[in-house]
Amino acid sequence: MSVAIYYAIPGFFLTMFLEWLWSRRERTLWYGATAAGYAVRDTAASLAMGLGNVGIAGVVKLGTVGIWTGLHAFAPVKLPNAWWVWVLLFFADDLCYYAFHRASHEVRLFWAAHVNHHSSQHYNLSTALRQSWTTPLTGIPFWLPLPLLGFEPWMILTQQAVSLLYQYWLHTESIGRLGWLEALFNTPSHHRVHHGSNLEYLDRNHAGILIVWDRLFGTFEPERAPVRYGLTTNIESFNPLVIAFHELGAIARDVRRAHNLREALGYVFGPPGWRPPATVAAPGTSAAARTPGTP
Repeated sequence: MSVAIYYAIPGFFLTMFLEWLWSRRERTLWYGATAAGYAVRDTAASLAMGLGNVGIAGVVKLGTVGIWTGLHAFAPVKLPNAWWVWVLLFFADDLCYYAFHRASHEVRLFWAAHVNHHSSQHYNLSTALRQSWTTPLTGIPFWLPLPLLGFEPWMILTQQAVSLLYQYWLHTESIGRLGWLEALFNTPSHHRVHHGSNLEYLDRNHAGILIVWDRLFGTFEPERAPVRYGLTTNIESFNPLVIAFHELGAIARDVRRAHNLREALGYVFGPPGWRPPATVAAPGTSAAARTPGTP
């Protein structure tokens, strides 16, 4: 993990404090809904998840950079540290993130790693820190093309940190729509949709920095109705271990009761909410912002 993330930690706490002050004074949002605000146990759970992620990601990144370094050695062209390379890397990394994030909603094993980030029924800057303990592993395959294309591993690591830092400010109800920026960039409005459990908001707006990928690939949805945060079946727990691993446990239970290998693979690699044809899930449960594996 880039050291830029560690330097940003004081800024995280300062901005969370300022947002908490705002949420105590201003409860009505720009579109008339009531702000979710902060709750002590929810915020504590988010911070615990963030601390765990920092430790795990730091270790995993050492191995990941080693893999990138090995792949970079086979790159037919080695790209220099030049401004135009950084521009190319910006777009390439953002597309890799879109693919990773979309897969994390459409493949149940990846969703099991990502679901904790959606488990809060509040939406504030602390939610940005509710990071997974297992996505440092599930995300590895999606960035492997970049060193083969000639990007230096340290440059990839830096751009990943830029993307992660950008996404921090998206997790707030204090900012409304941002005019023409909404057409190009991921914004708090777009990302509130992504965290919604409303049926029309499920599996939408997977962008990192640029919302153009969602517009191109048909996963964009504007913010219209007030957003209901959390999962369609909420876990109702603030225990970091439950938040981190509950869906992996649900997968294991489903695999144990599978009748054959096809069913077992479907429970692991099918979309969240997948069921064998004889037990089709109820309408509205086949998209990602819910807890698959539950009745």
